[in-house]
Amino acid sequence: MSVLAAEGITVTLPPGWEGAIGHESTLEDGSVRNVIAHFASFPLPARRGDFGGGAVDLMGPGDAFIALFDYGRPSAGMALFAADGPPAVIDAGHFDRSVLQKQLPLQSAVQRFFTASGRAMCLYVVVGSHIDRAEVLPAINSFLASLTIQ
Repeated sequence: MSVLAAEGITVTLPPGWEGAIGHESTLEDGSVRNVIAHFASFPLPARRGDFGGGAVDLMGPGDAFIALFDYGRPSAGMALFAADGPPAVIDAGHFDRSVLQKQLPLQSAVQRFFTASGRAMCLYVVVGSHIDRAEVLPAINSFLASLTIQ
């Protein structure tokens, strides 16, 4: 397992996972750069959308993809981001095919909004197979248990 840390985000990656944390996007008005982090159980392509476009297309049935999107301090604590911190655990019942940003066969996702350390955040988790999602949950929950946001 390796530790990845940047932009106030620290996580221990499950074995075989990779990740990238960095400024990859700006708000529509160009005024604020958002921190976007991507983590996956498969090789991440160099070019990918904020919520995994271009990456989720490469997933196999046993894969998982996680995006962490920082909406910034001005939105922290607002209604959408009222939850305190990321979820500690995700279970199989949280996944829903209708949550997918891009509808792909077999896949399903979970999306959670929260505030952590004064930062409004979105956690977006995609699994390669809705039917087999329980098989990747231990790695996803290990990731969440190690996640810190400052």
